[in-house]
Amino acid sequence: MQRQWRRTAMSLMIIAALALGGCSTGGNSNKEAATQGSGEELTVSKDGFPIVQEPVKLKMFTRIAPVNGPFKDMPVFQDYEKLSNVQMEFIEAPTDGFAEKKNLLFASNELPDIMYRSNITPLEAVRYGSGGQLIPLENLIEEYAPNLKKLMEEYPEIRASITTPEGHIYTIPGIVTLDAARTDKRWINTAWLEKLNLKVPETLDELYDALVAFRDQDPNGNGQQDEIPLTARTGLPIVVAMSGSFGLDQQFGYNININDDKVEIWMGSERNKELLMFLNKLYAENLLDHEVFSHTEAQYLAKQGSGNTGIFFDQTNNNFLPISDQYTGIAPFEGPHGDRLQSQGAPVPRDQGAFAITSVNKYPEVSMRWIDYFYSDEGSTLLRFGREGEHYELVDGIPTYKPEFSTAETQPKLTPYAGGGAPHLISEYVGSYINPPQVQEAQDTLTPFMPKIRYAAPMFDEATAQKVNTLRNDIDKYYEEQSTKFIAGALSFDKWEEFQSTLKKMNIEELQQIYQDAYDKMAK
Repeated sequence: MQRQWRRTAMSLMIIAALALGGCSTGGNSNKEAATQGSGEELTVSKDGFPIVQEPVKLKMFTRIAPVNGPFKDMPVFQDYEKLSNVQMEFIEAPTDGFAEKKNLLFASNELPDIMYRSNITPLEAVRYGSGGQLIPLENLIEEYAPNLKKLMEEYPEIRASITTPEGHIYTIPGIVTLDAARTDKRWINTAWLEKLNLKVPETLDELYDALVAFRDQDPNGNGQQDEIPLTARTGLPIVVAMSGSFGLDQQFGYNININDDKVEIWMGSERNKELLMFLNKLYAENLLDHEVFSHTEAQYLAKQGSGNTGIFFDQTNNNFLPISDQYTGIAPFEGPHGDRLQSQGAPVPRDQGAFAITSVNKYPEVSMRWIDYFYSDEGSTLLRFGREGEHYELVDGIPTYKPEFSTAETQPKLTPYAGGGAPHLISEYVGSYINPPQVQEAQDTLTPFMPKIRYAAPMFDEATAQKVNTLRNDIDKYYEEQSTKFIAGALSFDKWEEFQSTLKKMNIEELQQIYQDAYDKMAK
């Protein structure tokens, strides 16, 4: 009932705003006169719309994906300009070369008012924030961002992931409270299971037996041994996908466990050795796709849709919809020590550095009110779905694209969500496109095994961030190279102690201590 009331109120506000232009739609009892950098006073509403009575113009620098159309043509920005009385001038830079264009803006100090969908890294946030080109946001959030503030109170890991060691917040992330949008599901070919009279595997031993059956018993019925028992995205995602069965987590966006407030980088651990040995066994016996270190993303997606794969990993069912009835999402596999952790998954604060306000912005309060709307269900619905009745309909109370706007060609012209990185809330309410019933059922099998908190990468001061980057550049490259060789059988596990020794020489223990110090500060 409350959600229906909010949607009705939202519709009335938009209709009134469209009809009356800059006239108030009500709810403006809570206003504040803010003195801007130019010395002028501007009355900024802390709730309701419009945000300001007189139009305010802002320049927004944003990444535009190849699939997107111009932002000025998107209904969210057209309607929100009328609703808020804030006019955006879009400075669009394509994904290819975007980082270089972003860096040039800061280097030349020719800054826009707002950085949007800009993937400002933690190092950049600290550098440009301490240098005065990005302004601190924590007080603005407190006063002008009730939706974001509420989310930060509900999920403390959001604040921890965006606050610098000095206590400042320079960027705002996208926020994903929908679990199904943060995990890769384990999809298994149940048509093959039924044909071979097999049950869904729950342990690694049962997984092994099922993969052998997929390989040897011709479940696709073509008389050839051409089935792919198990595959994954290129490189080490297969390690991440299987690590939870060995009690290995992915905290801080890295190969890290946090147990009893102790941080452990587990790359050289005996548990990781067991994991790599298990994957080597699968690879050696042709149970793990031999193209897992070489196929392209397009080839991997084609394997999902071919119906000729036993098990693979992906967030949604979009890539195998025509044959989706052949697949079911299943729980993590229990490992040799009883571990059954869902280690694959993003933290609630995702798409870090998605929004920032620069020092040339004369209207920071307006800018914070403007972005805060998209951290509500109403604002996120407008951003993702456009106009009710025209672009989407409510199906069982949930926004759902009309068929003509749900295609890969039409949707990216409709919303900046397509192409990733837009600062907004992805909740259960707005997740219908990525969270259809089959995907939600797959998520339900994972939820009992997810960690209570998935910590995002911490914010470091600039010197520490540089140190982390230097250490990780060497360590990560070495780990990927050696892990690939261990799995593919090009490197004997007799070399494990040498592998551990090399990691120590690369100062992995120093890197671990840096993450420990960061965790200790967050836990205070």
